[in-house]
Amino acid sequence: MSHLPTRSRLVANALADAGVVGSVVALPDSARTAAEAAAALGIEVGAIANSLVFWADERPLLVLTSGRHRVDTAALARQLNRSHVGRATPEQVRAATGQAIGGVAPLGHPQRIETVVDVALAEYPQVWAAGGTPHTVFPTTFDELVRITGGAALVVGD
Repeated sequence: MSHLPTRSRLVANALADAGVVGSVVALPDSARTAAEAAAALGIEVGAIANSLVFWADERPLLVLTSGRHRVDTAALARQLNRSHVGRATPEQVRAATGQAIGGVAPLGHPQRIETVVDVALAEYPQVWAAGGTPHTVFPTTFDELVRITGGAALVVGD
């Protein structure tokens, strides 16, 4: 683990604390997008758990969505009974997660963030999520993502 960047070590520690068996691994190429991560891992893009940060009524909202989906923010706002859900700025993402866009992990943040997990991820026996940097990922499952994030399982995209 000492070969991992600091942010990824924080994620690896949070995973271990949560009882997750999968390890954070470093990829030789960028996994900044779901397509890049899927190509690097040789898997379907839908098996990538994209970590997207939104701003929902003045608070961060982490949405873990299947790489094959776009988040329907209007539908998400209705489901969560929020007046507005919009994309967070890069500065808001870093402030909320301690991580940069393209490498946001589902956990390992300075404080717990309200989280939604896309039910489409349940279609895959294994999914991969970012490990705190654009070059690190870890294997997990839909059920495990819901458990370790305390997230709400919802339909989030088309």
